[in-house]
Amino acid sequence: MENSEIHRYLPHRFPFLLVDRVVEIDEDGKRLVAVKNVTANEWFFQGHFPERPIMPGVLIAEALAQAGGILVARRAGAVGQLGVLAGLDNFRFRRLVQPGDTLRLEVEIVRLRAAVAVFRARALVDGRVAADGEIMVGLAKVDAAPVGA
Repeated sequence: MENSEIHRYLPHRFPFLLVDRVVEIDEDGKRLVAVKNVTANEWFFQGHFPERPIMPGVLIAEALAQAGGILVARRAGAVGQLGVLAGLDNFRFRRLVQPGDTLRLEVEIVRLRAAVAVFRARALVDGRVAADGEIMVGLAKVDAAPVGA
């Protein structure tokens, strides 16, 4: 799945779209593998940290949540709904992610209900786990009023 098709499933756009390509979706639609190429010119490296650029852990989790969002949107027919990060459970960051790394984003649905999806997620660099845990995503209608409105 290339970038144009990813846009069908995710509302995110530059600079916050953190999935470059989907490389694998299993036959039953429960597991997806995507890729994020981490380059030296990423916007977040300007301040995190200029002398030793490290991808923020929260953005690694966000990349995994976006990969999961694609999977859930495809499986649940949730195109047109907004996947909102609802929780991280047993999440660990195990190694630094730096410019030049390629993040392999692996997500697998654990539970899928009408408005909530939970999936197992892990990000790898060169076959080594950089982050892993469970992610919960809530599905909201796009025309819903913004929080605090």
